Amino acid sequence: GCDASVLINSTSTNQTEKSATPNLSLRGFGFIDSIKSLVEKECPGVVSCADVLALTARDAVAVVGGPFWHVPTGRRDGLISNATEALNNIPPPTSNFTSLQKSFANKGLNLTDLILLSGAHTIGISHCSSFTNRLYNFTGKGDEDPSLDKLYASNLKKFKCKSPNDNITTVEMDPGSFRTFDLGYYKLLLKRRGLFQSDAALTTVSAIKAQILKLSEGSLEVFFNDFARSMEKMNRIEVKTGTAGEIRKNCAVFNS
Repeated sequence: GCDASVLINSTSTNQTEKSATPNLSLRGFGFIDSIKSLVEKECPGVVSCADVLALTARDAVAVVGGPFWHVPTGRRDGLISNATEALNNIPPPTSNFTSLQKSFANKGLNLTDLILLSGAHTIGISHCSSFTNRLYNFTGKGDEDPSLDKLYASNLKKFKCKSPNDNITTVEMDPGSFRTFDLGYYKLLLKRRGLFQSDAALTTVSAIKAQILKLSEGSLEVFFNDFARSMEKMNRIEVKTGTAGEIRKNCAVFNS
């Protein structure tokens, strides 16, 4: 979302980032469009969709009790959006620790950032299709991921993802508090109840698991401060400024 390319609608000649598999669970596009429309009435051609997106992400977290962080403005909107870039740059939910570390490092983010930013999974939902292989066919032999808590897996199969082909049902990333920004995600990881393989992967390295344990038992205020710093760092990745890109009139389409 660094240049708002994820907001662009697909056309008959271009499948955009919005249509890429990792982004199919994203919602709220209409809300972003509404904000942009209001801003355009006040100061047309001044505030980019990229700025609107960055500010809305920060405020959405604050609304559910999460931390506040500073968002420098002045971003410009990108002129390219294609599904392939999303596939190549977004770590899939099946990632192991090595691939996660590499994906984050490619964007200038370190292991501390990986641990902290993963904590955003304390809010939100996932489609069953992102993790049903862990429930029904982990190694291609109709088996279950042994790293997943058996009771949790059983409940997921019984009450949520009742079929390995379910592409519709959604599951809370942090059951019980998915609308509250807290430390619940880390506590679930230590109980082997991280929903994605990429979540569980964080506990496969002893030094990282020790940091997660420290976070889960620590102060919410400390976590908030550290998370905010990592978000500010991520907010500076590959941002377009100056004469690069454009300031879109409509977030879903490039200016004509």
